[in-house]
Amino acid sequence: MRHFFINTPISDAMIIDGADARHIALVLRMVIGDTLLIADRDGKTGKAEITGITPNAVQLRLLEFIDDYTEPPIEVWLVQGLGKGEKMDFIVQKAVELGVHGVIPAITEHCIVRYDLAKQADKLARWQKIAHEAAKQCGRSYIPKIFPVTRLADVFGYPELTSANKIMLYEGQASLGLKQVLKTAAQQTYLLFIGPEGGFSSTEVDLCQQNNVSIVTMGPRIMRTETAAVASLAAVMYECGDLGG
Repeated sequence: MRHFFINTPISDAMIIDGADARHIALVLRMVIGDTLLIADRDGKTGKAEITGITPNAVQLRLLEFIDDYTEPPIEVWLVQGLGKGEKMDFIVQKAVELGVHGVIPAITEHCIVRYDLAKQADKLARWQKIAHEAAKQCGRSYIPKIFPVTRLADVFGYPELTSANKIMLYEGQASLGLKQVLKTAAQQTYLLFIGPEGGFSSTEVDLCQQNNVSIVTMGPRIMRTETAAVASLAAVMYECGDLGG
């Protein structure tokens, strides 16, 4: 069943407008009487019937609320060093599919790309749209938030992340493996730090250690930044979330 998000709370009568309405009417060619799944910004999910349809607005009638089982039992936030080209697009999309709760694009010492404020705003809008589409495609009831581009040191100022189990993947000499840290983890919130193409600097590693971040390795091979993001998220979700079924 097709899945869409609405900006208002679920109620007896609702409207989908904008691009989603055009997609429903002109691409999917749905008609009055067809049913679809909807989710609101609070993560509530329901089944609704189309009662009216034009390319500008689709009118819905709520049939029933549905218990949601698509969100993982843990919150995983990804702090991702800015990658060049379309790598960030790929990382955001796959992270959402894997169940990430939010993505924080981070400026680090070895970042190749540098965005001015206008470009940052454009990128943020693009990444949030990718997150929205990925959440819709994989049937999630929550659209992960993409934070504005921020400096690595400023990440530790987010109050909602102070109690998270913080983990940095580092290709240098890390004595702990990711599996070891996850085996002993008790928190419900995780903060994963993934470096850009050039990895993290020793100064950044020291900064993270001072902020109670576990420095870990994922084995003897050096991964590309997009591979490390996907692999580490999958490992956390498998060990502590719902990826194992």
